[in-house]
Amino acid sequence: MNIAVIGIGGVGGFFGGKLTQLLKSHSNLYVHFIARGRHLDEIRSNGLILDSDEGEFICRPTTATDDISALPELDLCLVCVKSYDLEKAMIMVKDKINDKTMILPLLNGVDIYERIRGVVKNGIVFPSAVYIGTYIERPGKVTQRGGACKILFGKDPSNDYIDSRLFNLFDSAGIKYELSDNPYSAIWSKFIFIAPFGLVCARYNKTIGEVMKSDGLTEIVKDIMREISAIAAKKGIGLPTDVIDKTYASARNFPFDTKTSFQRDVENITKSDERDLFGGSIVRMGKENGVPTPVSESVYNEICRMKPLK
Repeated sequence: MNIAVIGIGGVGGFFGGKLTQLLKSHSNLYVHFIARGRHLDEIRSNGLILDSDEGEFICRPTTATDDISALPELDLCLVCVKSYDLEKAMIMVKDKINDKTMILPLLNGVDIYERIRGVVKNGIVFPSAVYIGTYIERPGKVTQRGGACKILFGKDPSNDYIDSRLFNLFDSAGIKYELSDNPYSAIWSKFIFIAPFGLVCARYNKTIGEVMKSDGLTEIVKDIMREISAIAAKKGIGLPTDVIDKTYASARNFPFDTKTSFQRDVENITKSDERDLFGGSIVRMGKENGVPTPVSESVYNEICRMKPLK
């Protein structure tokens, strides 16, 4: 079984790292890491260090490369890149995908399935959400602290095939997962948290705690949540009636001085960021579904003025 993990950041490093532990006992399993830069160099030289709540492991993939064209035809592809690299990654890997290749996208966003299908027409794409707290501590080392460490996914809307080897693989690797009949409810519920807080924290340069302390910023966050919820309702996505109140309250679980990852990317003027995933997609889907999104659009446009795209 050939498995590619495209993007060895926090998420790819954690789940890919756990899969490499099976290489010691599964002679017909091959795990290929796609990484770049110093991170790739360290993985090639010393393996990937995975420092997790379960302990610290050295993870040595079958191959580590930045050349997707060098991969064999794939049985499973874990896509763990940032959204701004998604299209490029899928263009590069699509020749390695056959009709039964399973594609599991482990990145944020409510339109990831559509973005992938815009490039890759074959294979099986699982709508999914991932719940985990991970980051690259330094080149060659991924650290995980907290989070459910779970993948939730559902069947491809256009193809209900699932190779049973996937479940055996995850069970053997100790990867927690849930096969859901309605993955989009979870995907949109997660987006209702990450997009509003990401946008507002980035626009106003405030931590999550500072946003929650401000009545004005709190109202902006909740307004964006309402706009997203209205789009979901128009699209027929079933969300809990108390999703906004519960989602907002869940932010209290974070330390006061927590910055969102999107905020950190916006702060770095040399780094690409996921503004289109968080803001652009809300504005587009609002227009497509006849849902006004004035607050999301205003915050999104202000971020674009703060940091013009190159």
